[in-house]
Amino acid sequence: MADTKREIERKYEGPPAGGDTPLPDLTDVPGVSRVIDKGVAELDATYYDTADQRLATASLTLRRRTGGDDAGWHLKLPVSEGVRDEIRAPLSDSVPDDLTALVRSRVREAELVPVVHLLSARDVRHLVDASGTLLAEVSVDRVRAERLSGGAGSAEWTEIEVELADDGDPAFLDKVEKKLRKAGLRRSASASKLAKALEDTAPRKSTKPEKPEKPEKSGRSGKEAKGEKATKATKEATDAKSGPPESAPRTAGDHVLAYVRAQRDAIVELDPAVRRDVPDSVHRMRVATRRLRSTFRSYGKVLDRTVTGAVGDELKWLAAELGVDRDQEVLTEHLTAALDGLPSDLIMGPVQARLDTWSGARRSGSRQRLIAVLDGRRYLDLLTTLDTLVAGPPLLEAAAKEPEKVIAKAVRKDFKKVADLVGQALELSPGSERDLAMHDARKKAKRTRYAAETATPALGEPAAELVKSMKSLQTLLGDHQDSVMVRETLRELAAEAQGADENAFTYGVLYGREEQRAAAVEAALPGEWEAIEDKGAV
Repeated sequence: MADTKREIERKYEGPPAGGDTPLPDLTDVPGVSRVIDKGVAELDATYYDTADQRLATASLTLRRRTGGDDAGWHLKLPVSEGVRDEIRAPLSDSVPDDLTALVRSRVREAELVPVVHLLSARDVRHLVDASGTLLAEVSVDRVRAERLSGGAGSAEWTEIEVELADDGDPAFLDKVEKKLRKAGLRRSASASKLAKALEDTAPRKSTKPEKPEKPEKSGRSGKEAKGEKATKATKEATDAKSGPPESAPRTAGDHVLAYVRAQRDAIVELDPAVRRDVPDSVHRMRVATRRLRSTFRSYGKVLDRTVTGAVGDELKWLAAELGVDRDQEVLTEHLTAALDGLPSDLIMGPVQARLDTWSGARRSGSRQRLIAVLDGRRYLDLLTTLDTLVAGPPLLEAAAKEPEKVIAKAVRKDFKKVADLVGQALELSPGSERDLAMHDARKKAKRTRYAAETATPALGEPAAELVKSMKSLQTLLGDHQDSVMVRETLRELAAEAQGADENAFTYGVLYGREEQRAAAVEAALPGEWEAIEDKGAV
């Protein structure tokens, strides 16, 4: 069974292998009382990746290591600069299934093969305070790397690694770094040993200039010339997809594709967190799928809907599967808080126990279902489809135009739909029809918010203000929809309680409070919408 350790560390470049230990005296680092020599450990690690290095490209490392005090399989997932989550599994001959699952969104059907073999002589020091508490571990690693896949070669180097102790203050690393810099050391240019090994052992590219091709004779027919003229209007749109992802957006297509790419990346990157049940990860992945689908719908003049429509359907399916888990989480949190807020004399019967049983049963089933979805062919095919779409987007003629015109028009169109739906809801009397109309308005508010997020880099403050307005409206309408769902759940729980001869009084009290919450939202909606309408769209 895999376990997780949060790793906060910094790497520094040292002299070539074979040189003296380049560590200065660290006893005068503020807070350090003693430096304890822990000896030298011999580490033997084999790193695994796909043949095209998909894990390394995403700054993930997967290794099998022996030696030291943590022999086994290690998967390192980036969290932020200098911070990684290390997922550990016991030593075995093949990659453990738990770790394979965590890289599936990157690897898909590709085989994991050995790519680099590292031998490290690790000279370890512990920095401790006056009470003997460990502050950080400092090691001098003399490394020899041998490439096993994608070429052949070897490299040697020495690096210094400073790893913060568990629950330590990250500011302590700044104090150690100040001392190391004074000694002439600098941060390593490589984020990991694997990254350096791959770089130093990469096959050398030929510097021999290629012979220029002979120009073809010009002899265009009239038909060919006419064809070129016909495609001239869309040529710029096609060119937009060939530029590097990091290039500054210029056209409407650039801006939309930048947003699409970011959401695709978010889905892939959040996959391991969802599998590990990291708090809020399901919600964030669901939001990314919704943002992506909304972008396809809002910017149908930029990306061809005959292509993106089918992709949007699959995103809708994924969002629904993610929603099973997320909706359960939201309902449980809300009902627990509502029950905690009741005076004890209003709680009659085993309400908390029934809520726990209901939540546990639903939660267990939804988690198993979600993991099955992430392991399924349909989900993996969707990820591949998104990769294909990003690499070769179905751009339309409007994609080559100025974003101020194309994007602003799309946002205004979405805003009008929200206005129509809110107007319809306000005309209805309280009840199921109004509940449904407010829910529809909420969904359109989300779509408009996402369209405005896409537009913000191009349109600036007006789009950013619309994002805030739509978020505020979405929150208000979301509170109303939550109340609708909570009341449905309370009716279900009350029926189960009555069937078990339990007192259902408390469920009725909670139901009444939810009715009041919904009524308060409905009363606040006209004023909220009037303020938004006064600001208008972009």
